[in-house]
Formats: sequence, structure tokens, C-alpha cells
Amino acid sequence: MSSLASGADQRVAGPHTRTITVPWAGPNGWLTGGVALVIVLATFVARGGVRLEPTTIVEILLMIGGAVLVAVACLRPSGGRLYGVPFLLTFALLAAYTTLSIVWSLAPADSWLEANRILAYLAVAAGAVALVRLLPGCWSGLLYGVLAGTLLICLWALLTKVFPASLAADEQLARLRAPYEYWNSVGLTAAMAVPPLLWLAARRTGYGVAAAMAWPALGLVFVCLMLSYSRGSLIALGIGLAVWFAAVPLRLRAVAALACSALAAVPLVLWAFAQDGLTVDRAPMSARVDAGHELGALLLLLVAVLAIAGLFVGFRTTQHPPDARARRIAGRGLLGALALVPVAVLIALAASPGGISGQTTEAWNRLTDPQARTPGNTPDRLRATSSVRAQYWNEALKVHEHSTVVGTGAGSYATTRTRYRENGDVIVRHAHGYFVQTLSDLGWVGIGLTLLCGLAWVLTAAWALGMRRRDRGLPFDAERVALWTMAVGVVIFGVHSAIDWTWFVPGNVLPALLLAGWVAGRGPLRARLEAVEEPEPAAVAVAEPVTPARTGWSRYAPRPVAGVLATLALATALVAAFAAYQPVRAENLGDTATDQADKGAYEQAVETAEKAVDVNPLSTDPLFELAAIQQGRGQTPEAKAALIKATEVQPASAEAWRRLGQFRLDALAEPRTALKDFQVAYYLDPQNPRSWTDLIVATRAVQADGG
Repeated sequence: MSSLASGADQRVAGPHTRTITVPWAGPNGWLTGGVALVIVLATFVARGGVRLEPTTIVEILLMIGGAVLVAVACLRPSGGRLYGVPFLLTFALLAAYTTLSIVWSLAPADSWLEANRILAYLAVAAGAVALVRLLPGCWSGLLYGVLAGTLLICLWALLTKVFPASLAADEQLARLRAPYEYWNSVGLTAAMAVPPLLWLAARRTGYGVAAAMAWPALGLVFVCLMLSYSRGSLIALGIGLAVWFAAVPLRLRAVAALACSALAAVPLVLWAFAQDGLTVDRAPMSARVDAGHELGALLLLLVAVLAIAGLFVGFRTTQHPPDARARRIAGRGLLGALALVPVAVLIALAASPGGISGQTTEAWNRLTDPQARTPGNTPDRLRATSSVRAQYWNEALKVHEHSTVVGTGAGSYATTRTRYRENGDVIVRHAHGYFVQTLSDLGWVGIGLTLLCGLAWVLTAAWALGMRRRDRGLPFDAERVALWTMAVGVVIFGVHSAIDWTWFVPGNVLPALLLAGWVAGRGPLRARLEAVEEPEPAAVAVAEPVTPARTGWSRYAPRPVAGVLATLALATALVAAFAAYQPVRAENLGDTATDQADKGAYEQAVETAEKAVDVNPLSTDPLFELAAIQQGRGQTPEAKAALIKATEVQPASAEAWRRLGQFRLDALAEPRTALKDFQVAYYLDPQNPRSWTDLIVATRAVQADGG
């Protein structure tokens, strides 16, 4: 039976015993369903990862889930060597350093949130390594799960365009961004669905109908990717496909599925780009509905055409499979065609005005110029090279100069960038690039730990993928193809997160870390193949020491070391989950205090607000709420003390100094001290119109006061 077949084998008794494959039964099916469910829930609950409470809930569940898998793996040891440890240790070092940055952070509350985030990611990576140790033969279940999860998200995104009145009535922007509320996350999800679909379409074993259904799925994914207008996703997918086709010897079927699906999707995409109901922001609902229904009909037609094409090609190649020589020639021809792509690009550039040098210089200038015109959210942006990222990256590099070695603290970019921004009062939480943000937040130490973690994963992945020199000539079995497909998914995510902020989106990170952890924990290819081919050892007559069987309740007690490790994993997860929930608890207490104050219960409101400050002493928000309630109650000195404490907790926050200055100006009638506070706020946020207005008002008040 094929190792790719998913399901359990059921033996039928009788004189002629045969094997019946039950699809999706057994551990593979459970793993597929579980992985898909976790990815979908994390996406729809956390969305873009910027909402505190839903994102924290997802992080807590990931922490506990990863710890449970680790504990089970400890209590049920397989006896083999544990792989993936270097990757997990370096990841843990990065997580520890991120958490430690709270100590010197200029925005400690945000650093706390980033510590929670990376600890949840560490739990996912550790859980994936534990999972491959528990179910080493269920690699297809994991790949199916990632495919199902990403494909369901893409389908939902397309459905919001097909049925806008029912699924996206409040959406004002035409660019496809549901369910993440961020278009590039949608594009990345579509890009990460492509390698598993290529694996499904190109594999030589398994169900032919399933392979044929990969064709229409690829068409839908391409449409989803293009409607997101995500240039970064296209770049990441291109690099990932180049790696997959260079490494995996299943090029004929894969290129047939890829090329036919992409070509079939092109007319539909061009039609969609010409519809105002699909591409114009704030289009009338009637136009959106009409265009959406037409899009739905065309998508059904696309699915039908590609399904027929996939079935035809599948049956044709089954009856008349190409021989080894034809495969070899076609494979080399495909690689040659890929190699000619950059040559064709260079020829086109040379024929353009300015030649290669002029065109590349102009494109580079548009890409890196912070003052370049940002392309609009229309299909035309797919041809543009300029990007708003140039502004954010420039700000991040300027923040980096403030603290080059250790950084200004994890997640502090949103606060520290205001000193250097040039776009008024636009709020930006992330630098739209993992490396520039890490350079800003964690300095060279953070970059070094990141590169160390990446190197550890590459080395462990090289073992599993057979990339070492001593692995040359080893067979490319079904599992090795699947592992390469997993690794390509990690590459796509890594490339994309380097030029965007998808590292902060749980729904994007989760499948990437599951794939990365599985590849890192699988172990060397040669050892796996030798274990499969090694015959059963013959019985020998040599007496061996027998471990006494445990009786009574001791049978259920874990081994000492395993029990300690399992307990440690669970205890660490519970402590981290408790700490992660405290910012949410403080936010809820602050809302309760505000409601109590609105109802006139000032004494209870002050008590609740003070409790919120105690729960999250690193945030300025509870202090702002406490000061407002105390001011409403007439406790002016106490309100002043709370606002002063806010400037001490987060001295780099222009808003903290601005609120203190406003209080001194309005409530205390101290224009001179208020002016000093406004001057600090102006220094920290010079491009904000509010900073100029406050300075003018305070200066006039000082002059009117006789100053």
C-alpha cells in the first residue's frame, strides 16, 4: 500500500484476505482535521493580530496546546533520538531575549504583548516537534491539514466578494482582505496553499480524483491571490516555486497543473480587474452585488473546466505514462525555461528607455524613496515598484540609531517612530518588515539571535531533506517530496514576512511554524531510510537483563525524568498563559471603571481603575483612565500624580506628555509647566498637528498670564 494513502488499513477475514483503504481514518485523518481547524479558528478569531483580547485568547490556547503535545511526547517516549532541539533552543533564546527587553523598553506594555506573542509561537514550534515524534508517519496528515486550512480561508475570502451583502456589508475597501482585515495576509495564505496543491496534483500515488481536484483549487487560489493585489505574496510564491521545481523531481505533472490553472485563471482575473464593483473603494452595494454574482458564476465555470482538465490529464497519464527518458528531458527543459526567465527580463530591460542600468536605478529609487508616491489600492499597484514601506523602513532605521545593540524594546516601534515620521498623525503599529522591525526593537542582538535560529532550522532541515553531500543518490520517496513541500511553505512565509508584518498575524504564522517544526523534528533522511529497510533482528539465545514490570498504581505513573519534563512544560505554559491574560484583564477593568464613573459611582470606579493599574503597571492606558475618573471626582492632586506616573512608565510616549500638559493647562492653570510638557510632546511627535496646536495654545496662555 502506498505510504501516501491517508487512512487506516482494515483487514477482511476470509480465505483471500485483502486490504481496504478507509479514507481519512486513523491518526492521519484526525491530524488533518485538527490542523485545519486550528488554522481556521486562529485566523477568524485573531484576524490581523491587532485586537488585544481575541489575539490573546488565541495565544493562550496555542501555549496550552503546544505544552500538552510536549507533555504527551515526554510521557510516551519513542525511544529514538530527539531531533529539532537546536532549532527549539535558539528559538527559546530569541523568545527569552524578547521577554527580557521589557526591562529597558521605551514601550514596556507593548513589549509585554510581544513577549506573549513569541512565547505562543515557541509553543507551536515545540508542539510541532513533539507531534512528529508522536506521529512520525503522519506527515501527509499535517500537509493535508495545512492545505485544508489555507484553502478554506481563501474560499471564504472569495465568498465575501461573491456575496458582499451577506458576508461583507460593512466593507468599504475593494481590495480583498477578509478574514484577516489585511490584504497581504490573504495573499500570503493563498501563496502558502500553492505548494501543497502542487504536491497533491503531482504525486505518483494516492487518489487520482484528489489529484485532479487540485487543479480547480489552484485556479481559485490564484484568483484569490490576484484580488488581494499583494506584490510581496507574488514575489514570495515565485521564490518558493523556484525552490520546489529545482528540488522535487515531479515536474511534469506539477507544471501541467500549475500552468493550466494559472492560464485558466487569467481571463477571470482580467475581467475582475475591469469591474468597478470589485475594484473601486466604497462602490455602491448594488454594483458590488451584481459584480459579485457574476464573479461567482465565473468561479464555478473555472472550477468545472479545471476539474475536467485535471481528470483528463490524470487518466491520460495513468494509461500512457511517460517513460523515464521523457521525464528527464521534460524536467531539464523546464529548468532551462526557468533559467531563461531572468534572461528574458534582462533583454526587456535593455530594450526599454534608459537600458538595464536606467530601469533598475529608477525602480530602486522608487522602491527606497520615502517621498515616492504610494500606489493606490487598485490593480495598477501590481505594476508599481514604489511602496509605503520605504517610509516605515526609514523610520525603523532611524529608531535603530537610538539604540543599536539592544534596541528600544520589543514592539516599541509604534511609539518610537513618531519622533521620525513624516506623515502627520497616521498611526502605524509595525514597520512592515521583520528584519527592520527587529533591528529597531531588539537591535543587533535580536538580529543575531534571529539569524542563529534561522541557521539552526536550515541545518536541521538539510538533514531531513537530504541536502548533505553524503545524502546524494538517496531515493526521492513520497515522504521526502512532502518534506520538501513543507520546507517550501516555510520559505514562502519567511520571504514574505521579511518584507511585511505578517509575523504578527497568528493565522499566517501558525501553518508556517507547524511545517517548520515538523521538518526540523523529522530527523536525517539517511537514518529514516535505513530504519525502514533494516530487517527485523533475528532472535538470539543470549540472555538479556529484563526490566521488572511495574505493578499496581505504579503502572500509571510516568518515568521520573519524563514526568518532570512534562510537568515543567505544562507549568511553564500555565504561567505564561496567566501572564498573557493580564493586559486583557486590565483593559476589561478599565472599561468597567469607565462605566461605573458614567453611572456616578466614582468611589467604585476609582477602586476598579487602581486595580487595573496594579494588574498592568507597564501600560499608560489604566493611568489615563484613573486620572480621568479622579479628575471627575475632584481629586486633582491624585489625578496629577497618575498622569506624572504615566510619563515615568512610558517617557517616549508623546501622548503621555500631551495629556499631562493638557491637565496642567486646563485643570491646574499652570501654563508654564504645561508648555514644558507640550515641548517634550512636540520633540517626540513633531509632525503631528496636535503637537503644533498644543504649543501655540500654551504659548498664548503663558503670554496672557504675564509671561
